[in-house]
Amino acid sequence: MGVPKRKPSRSRQRMRRAYNSVLKLPQLSTCPQCAGPFIPHRVCPACGYYNGRQVILVNSLA
Repeated sequence: MGVPKRKPSRSRQRMRRAYNSVLKLPQLSTCPQCAGPFIPHRVCPACGYYNGRQVILVNSLA
């Protein structure tokens, strides 16, 4: 099993871990039916529509 010959410096460790802050949440689109935010290529959680047709029934508590 390979073992590192030297301990990585703090700078290298921090540069490697800093990439986590670059990762972002997925971009949101607006639903054409209800104008609510939803993740692209997924069913809208607010109205249940996908690609112009209703896929699931969503009960609103309003």
